[in-house]
Amino acid sequence: MTRRYPRAMRAIAIAAVLAVAALVVPDSAVKSTEAELVRIERAEGVDLSPEVVWILAVGSDARPGEDMTRTRGDALQLIGMNTATGAATSIGVPRDSWVDIPGHGHDKINAALYYGGPQLLGRAVGNLVGIQPDYVFITRFKFFQAMITDIGGIDVVNPIAFNDEFLKPKGFKAGRLHLGGYDSLVFARIRHNLLRGDFDRSANQQRVLRGIQATVRAKADRPGFIERGVLSVMAHMHTDLSPAELYRLAQAVAQVRPGRITGCVVQGGIGNVNGASVVLPYVDQARRLGDDARKDAVISRC
Repeated sequence: MTRRYPRAMRAIAIAAVLAVAALVVPDSAVKSTEAELVRIERAEGVDLSPEVVWILAVGSDARPGEDMTRTRGDALQLIGMNTATGAATSIGVPRDSWVDIPGHGHDKINAALYYGGPQLLGRAVGNLVGIQPDYVFITRFKFFQAMITDIGGIDVVNPIAFNDEFLKPKGFKAGRLHLGGYDSLVFARIRHNLLRGDFDRSANQQRVLRGIQATVRAKADRPGFIERGVLSVMAHMHTDLSPAELYRLAQAVAQVRPGRITGCVVQGGIGNVNGASVVLPYVDQARRLGDDARKDAVISRC
């Protein structure tokens, strides 16, 4: 009982912050849109638990001046959060997965963002995994880096040492690491010199996501921490969500229990199409992961 009152007050504070932020977002978004959160128009008949929220998190490789919602996505993670149990899971989709993009034929899955924005990318990922996301969250890499810097960095457990001669010449050691904003970004982006390329990179992206959640949860009780974070993101984010929906998402993130987080990466073979290297995803495995996690945001095995 001792913690209910502070948590209730924090919930009221977050709701107030969101209500105020909703009024200032249009002006702020014109100045600097570094992230976008959109609601997905799902097809009828999709079987989803009302207790589970699915968000497709996308890192856009848009360059300065480019529309980040109409470029190729560089990182794709379908994240489910169970608001009743605190469970959460992520299904990583390699960006070079060769799939059928509705209305555009076969291409790398990240091209769906270029062809049709967040809605089409959500459909393409949903068709592969069998779970249509409720929302798509897109961010530029520099903003992602700044967000991690703002929360004081994150901790990850790195299974194997690796480096990149351009992004991180000295590399990352194996073991537990504390990463600042830049190191978190390159840890999630490096593909070359990883034994399994895009598959290992997607797994590293999941490690970064776990690190972010653990840091936010650990610091959530600090006065003003959540409220400042919400305002910081909202000041640079464009969204079509209401304050009530934003509050629901914030609560879902806050309720995730670190011991109940699972995650898997969609596997596949390596192919060549018109001279380009692609991933030929194992669709049966992707659908099995989706079936496993759909109703409770828990994956029993990869």
